[in-house]
Amino acid sequence: MANAASRAVSGGRLAIIAGGGALPHHVAEAVRARGEDPYVIALSREADETDWVDFDHSVLAIGDFANISRTFRDEGIDRVVLSGWVRRRPEWRDIRPTFRTLAKIPSVLKTLVSGGDDAVLRMAMQLIEASGAHVIGVHEVVPNLLAEPGPIGAVTPDGDDRRDIEVGIAAANALGTLDVGQGAVAVGGRVVALEGAEGTDAMLERVAALKAEGRVSSRRRGVLVKLCKPGQDLRADLPSIGPSTVELARRAGLAGIAVEAGRALVLERAEAIEIADRAGLFVMGVERASSGVGR
Repeated sequence: MANAASRAVSGGRLAIIAGGGALPHHVAEAVRARGEDPYVIALSREADETDWVDFDHSVLAIGDFANISRTFRDEGIDRVVLSGWVRRRPEWRDIRPTFRTLAKIPSVLKTLVSGGDDAVLRMAMQLIEASGAHVIGVHEVVPNLLAEPGPIGAVTPDGDDRRDIEVGIAAANALGTLDVGQGAVAVGGRVVALEGAEGTDAMLERVAALKAEGRVSSRRRGVLVKLCKPGQDLRADLPSIGPSTVELARRAGLAGIAVEAGRALVLERAEAIEIADRAGLFVMGVERASSGVGR
């Protein structure tokens, strides 16, 4: 059960619903550092259970709202952070509703079948809040992870890079409007890749392959741009980059990475910037409007 420190902020305990990737651990450690004792719900088939032996935790399926709700009640949880990637949507047979959420099941099934990722996340947040907890954003817990405007490392973009950033921003905005993805790669003033369900890393691997095959010019470097989707609920799925993203951008021969200032996360910042600086690759925060590139 929660200790006194974990209840000091709001009277209840904070839960982290952890998917895959490094972000959930950053959040959990940050919460612990400020004196709270978070409870972790590791999503089965997404999070690595062995990562959470130092925290109070349980492993539950993403659609098991009955046990998630019971955990909220038993652990005195009143705030929830969604953190990490979720690669698999629950099958309808895996959904275990509570009495409070039972009436929502038809719309849940419709969203799972035809909704985009953002629509699915919104539905998940509605179901969580129907269980009596309040969903808050990762940026409210670890604001120091947010990208600031301008260059974050020692390298700055040149004129050609800034043109690619402009093109990438326009592409990412259009892609996000369709609720498909958050990232785009522009090389030589044209879009060469858009992020889909495979995620950013796989997109960068695809760009590297296209360059190796000569289908994209290897003489021009290019830029990865990641933005929030227009109208995205900031409590879930903020764009993020980390050392692996920077390394894959380097392998793809890119000149740099631009992420949305104040609304994108830079994980393991010191390591990511060290890799970028060593490779001569820039990392910077930009405004989502094209006019913000030069700021």
